[in-house]
Amino acid sequence: MSMSFESYMKDMVQPMRDDLTRIGVTELRTPEEVVENLEGSKGTALVIVNSVCGCAAGQCRPGVAKALQNEVKPDQLFTVFAGQDKEATAKAREYLAPYPPSSPSIALFKDGQLVHFIQRHQIEDRSADMIAADLVGAFENYCK
Repeated sequence: MSMSFESYMKDMVQPMRDDLTRIGVTELRTPEEVVENLEGSKGTALVIVNSVCGCAAGQCRPGVAKALQNEVKPDQLFTVFAGQDKEATAKAREYLAPYPPSSPSIALFKDGQLVHFIQRHQIEDRSADMIAADLVGAFENYCK
């Protein structure tokens, strides 16, 4: 029995999802879940737009994992997967205006307002440690 392309992609992508879910990040897989968790939210929320690209694997996800070891961190942690959960990602990107679609990317919200955003071009050229330091600075500034 041959494996469908969708099944193959799902199997290939699952470890990329697990990189975030195993450290306590909740996946938002539908537009409804995005709205439910981001619309009028209170406190702080980190939203990671995950991706299959190398910079997501080498810099973005490890940078997020390292930053989340900080004592001060967001109240809620969410992720959408670009190219996989397309409708959820499109809905999440509505909250990232005026920034253009970017994956991977990392957004920090406070009381429903976007207060810090790291775009793909700011991930590609920096190490996981640099991304973690950027995030920790934002956490210290907005999450206390």
